[in-house]
Amino acid sequence: MIYSVRGTLIIKEAGLAVVECAGVGYGCRTTYNTLASLGNIGDEVILYTYLQVREDGTELFGFYDKRELGCFKMLLGVSGVGPKAALSILSDIDPNNFALAVATGDFKQLTKVKGIGPKMAQRIVLELKDKISKEQMNFTQTIPSGPVNKAFISGGAASEAVDALLVLGYTQAEAEGAVSKLDPSLSPEELIRLALKGLAKFK
Repeated sequence: MIYSVRGTLIIKEAGLAVVECAGVGYGCRTTYNTLASLGNIGDEVILYTYLQVREDGTELFGFYDKRELGCFKMLLGVSGVGPKAALSILSDIDPNNFALAVATGDFKQLTKVKGIGPKMAQRIVLELKDKISKEQMNFTQTIPSGPVNKAFISGGAASEAVDALLVLGYTQAEAEGAVSKLDPSLSPEELIRLALKGLAKFK
C-alpha cells in the first residue's frame, strides 16, 4: 500500500501530477482542484494516494487533501462509478460541497459535472447517503473539545448535519461538537454550512 508520496513536483498537466521521490517519478492521476493547490514545478509537495490494482495493470491516484481522497474512495464504492467519473466529480465539486449534495439529496448538483447523468447522480446520492454513518474515516484534524448536547444531536436536522460531516471525513466527536453549538431550529443545510465554516477555522 502506498499511503502518500512526498517529493519534488516535476510534471503538472491536465489530470496528472508527477512527484519525484528519491530519483523515482510517481505519476498520479488527480483532480483539477488538487493541481490548483500543488504550486509550481520544482516545489516540494505531498500527495495522499490510492493504488488501484487491475488485471491489466495498476494506476496511482493522488490528492492534495485527505478529505478529497476519502470522497474519491467512497465514489469508487458506488456501482457504476469508476475512477474517471470520480475524478470528474471532484474536479468540479470540492469535498465540502460534495458532502452537502449527498446529505441533502441534491443530485442535480452532480449532474452539472460533464458525463454524469441524472441516473448516475441519483445512484451516487442514494448509495452514499445509506453508507454515511458507516464511512467514518480517521483524520488527525481536531477541534477544541467541549460538552456535546446529545439530546440535540439524537435526531432531526442535527442528525442529518452530523451524518453529512461524517461522510466528509470528520470524526464523530468533531461533527457532534460542531453541530451542537448551533441553533437547533436551523435547517439541515444551514447547520451543515455553519458547522463546516466553524470546523474550517481549526484546520
